[in-house]
Amino acid sequence: MSVPHPAEAPWVIRRDAGGVATLTLNRGERFNPLSLEMLTALQQQLDAAGADPSVRAVVIAAAGRGFCAGHDLKQLHAHAGDTAWQRDIFERCSRLMMSITELAQPVIARVHGIASAAGCQLVASCDLAVAAEQAQFALPGVNVGVFCTTPAVGVARNVARKHVMEMLLTGEPIDAQQAAAWGLVNRVVAAARLDAEIERYTRIIVARSAAVMAQGKRAFYRQVELGLGDAYSLASAAMACNLELPDAAEGMQAFLEKRPPAWSD
Repeated sequence: MSVPHPAEAPWVIRRDAGGVATLTLNRGERFNPLSLEMLTALQQQLDAAGADPSVRAVVIAAAGRGFCAGHDLKQLHAHAGDTAWQRDIFERCSRLMMSITELAQPVIARVHGIASAAGCQLVASCDLAVAAEQAQFALPGVNVGVFCTTPAVGVARNVARKHVMEMLLTGEPIDAQQAAAWGLVNRVVAAARLDAEIERYTRIIVARSAAVMAQGKRAFYRQVELGLGDAYSLASAAMACNLELPDAAEGMQAFLEKRPPAWSD
């Protein structure tokens, strides 16, 4: 039986180790809904991690039996008819999702249990995602009369349109293996191996140049929304800028000398 959190419990817990900031959604007894308070806390923690030069990677995890149930329906229902409040919370959620892609550091979702609606959007917004075998993903708003329009923005940038429409129109969940086949997550592992797989990714990322990672991530998300010609133009300019970084010279020199690179950061 789950025990409710005291009101003063932090909404998001940050733990730092080895250059990795793990941000844990901390309302597991309710499947970590993205209430106004949770959105605010997660945004603050992401902003702080992004501004911290000691952080080389960010992991978004969750307490309890599931990852994230999406928006807090009790809160949304309590503000029914207040269009300004409703618009504000969806705009806050959208800013949060965009800030993940704008963060200089790679962001990895650690998914167990259910990732539903805006929780599924949160997974889609991360750069990488690792799911436990028992994880499920859903866009089930139609079941309660609220089409998952904003969650679809993130999911549709990972998953083919007809697959996204299947999730949106039926509301039925997909399992972790289906999510991997559709491109929503990178890896599916046994629950006991979830942390080890996350650590495998973060170990690789931390060993690379932070400056190169930041510049490359920024260029990737900019070019991926462009037409082919504009994408190549942007990517060519980004590659030229990359080659001006001290770490590029060091990396190539180290390769030629058959030694590990000594990154500037």
